[in-house]
Amino acid sequence: MAHNDRNLQIIGLAKKAGLIAIGSEATEIAARKGQTKLIISASDSSERSYRNARINADSCGAICMVVPYTKFELGSITGRGSPSTLAFLDTGLAVTFIKGLAEAGHEISGKVWKFLEQSAQAHELKEDQDQPGKRRRNI
Repeated sequence: MAHNDRNLQIIGLAKKAGLIAIGSEATEIAARKGQTKLIISASDSSERSYRNARINADSCGAICMVVPYTKFELGSITGRGSPSTLAFLDTGLAVTFIKGLAEAGHEISGKVWKFLEQSAQAHELKEDQDQPGKRRRNI
């Protein structure tokens, strides 16, 4: 994959904004704090590494998925060696990343689609509450 890949650019943007945890340890720490929204695992990461990523995701209610990028590609965009896992700490960036994968023709699981639907509903609710003069709904 080239550096002009949209999803790799999203990872780079998240890194610059400080909204991504890079590597297994940082991912685990973010999951313990409940900050993680999406954990991605490199296509060439070990089964043990992926299993740990799934455990971390389950512990904080995040989504975990394997992406079509190697550890080398993730490392080259983040500037951190060759991380097997990354964790998005922002829902908007996580949703944008997943949509980019879907648009590129990568398979997206039902659990991930459900996450996208829930995040869209949460975004709509926030927009409704932010509009002045609009009556808020009780939920």
